Order: sequence, then structure tokens, then C-alpha cells
Amino acid sequence: MDFEWIHVVAGLGVGFVVGMTGVGGGALMTPILVLLLGVAPTVAIGTDLWFAALTKLAGGALHHSRGVVDWQVLRRLCAGSLPTSAALLLWLQQGGITPMRSAFVLHLLGAVLLLTAAAMLLKGRVHARGRMLRLHDAARFKQWQPALTVAAGAVLGALVTLTSVGAGALGAVMLLYLYPLRMTPPRLVATDIVHAVPLTLLAGSGHALLGHVELGLLAQLLLGSVPGVLLGAAAAHRAPERLLRPGIALMLVVVGARLVTA
Repeated sequence: MDFEWIHVVAGLGVGFVVGMTGVGGGALMTPILVLLLGVAPTVAIGTDLWFAALTKLAGGALHHSRGVVDWQVLRRLCAGSLPTSAALLLWLQQGGITPMRSAFVLHLLGAVLLLTAAAMLLKGRVHARGRMLRLHDAARFKQWQPALTVAAGAVLGALVTLTSVGAGALGAVMLLYLYPLRMTPPRLVATDIVHAVPLTLLAGSGHALLGHVELGLLAQLLLGSVPGVLLGAAAAHRAPERLLRPGIALMLVVVGARLVTA
């Protein structure tokens, strides 16, 4: 693939948003690849998974150095997400690839983008609901936390493997509901980003075996995203979240609706 600066700029912009907010990786990059750059949906998903893995690896390393990753919660998420992703990849490799035709992928991607937008807009209400339940019946709430976290990880594993979307915004909202007192903003972003690394590496490896990764495109995206995510992570504590999240959510609604009706 010929070198194009638009790919580097796209990587820089998406990487910055990921580093600053912990969301927007697959939700922004996959639609950009499909709708603006004309990449085939399955190739866009496979390439974006590797883009997300390597981009979030850089951002996750910075967050880890600050000591804000919640490793107990991370292990619970991985217990659900990684086996689910592996099972879906095995299914795809053994003949389940037919449903991954372009129209199916576009519609599924659009639906997940709409779900992601809803999660971003309802984040505050979901957090308040989880906080109320946590304070009202703490013993029962904490009893169900481990199993529900594993289940949340399984849902994320399925969505990320099939669409490359979900590890950011959806994961963050799930964590806020399940850990309303424990998840401070820095811990939430850090845990969400670090969880995405092994998940996207696993899913990306499976898609690479299926021939869904364009290495030239990936290299150009990473050329912009690695410095972008580091700049974003460094600016995370100054992020104007009240403006950023509604803006991203609105964009996802527009793009998701277009894909669903495509």
C-alpha cells in the first residue's frame, strides 16, 4: 500500500482521543476506514484490532506507570473476554466465516456504534444506578460483582472480536455500574485501556490468520496513533469530558445509523 498522510492523521486523531478518554478506538477508526478510506469491512475490523492493541499498549504502559490500574477487576474481565474471543475465532476459522459478509458486518457494526453512543450518553445515569444499588445492599451487590464482571467481559469479548468496537465506551460504562465507588476516573480509564490490550491482541491474531489485516495501512495508522495516544494520556486529567463525550456520541449515532441502513 502506498504511503498516504491521511492515514497518519487519522491515527493521530483517534490515538489522542483514546489516550485522553479511554474510548473511541474501534468506534472511530473502523467507521473511518470503511466510510472515508474505502477499506473492506472485514479488513477494517482486523486491521483496527491490531491498531487498537498496539495503540492502547502504549497508553496502557503510561497509565500502569502511574499505578492506577485495578488488576483484580482486570483479571475478572479477562476471565470472560479472552475465552469468549477465542471461541468465536475458532468458530470463524472452522466455517463460521459466512456470516461475516460485508452487509452483515456493516449492520452489526452500526448497531454496536449506536449501543456505544447510548452508553456514553447514559453513563451518568448508569453510574448513579449502580451507586444506589451498591449503597442500598452492599453485601449482595459485592457478592454478585465477580460473576457479573466475568459476564461483562464475555460480552465485550464477543463484540470486539466481531466488530472491533466495545472495549472502550461500553467497557467503561459496565465498570462504572459494577464498581460505582471503586472506579475513580483515572482508574477507570487505565483499567479499561489495559483490558483492551490482551483482548485486541488475541482477536487481532485470529483475524490475521483469516487474512483480514492490511499491514501497510496498519503501519501508517500507528505512525500517528502512538504519539497521539501518549499526548492524550498525558492530557487525560485536563480533558473537557462534558464536551468530548456528547460530541463523540453524536458522531457515533450518525455513523451507526448510516451503517445500519446501508
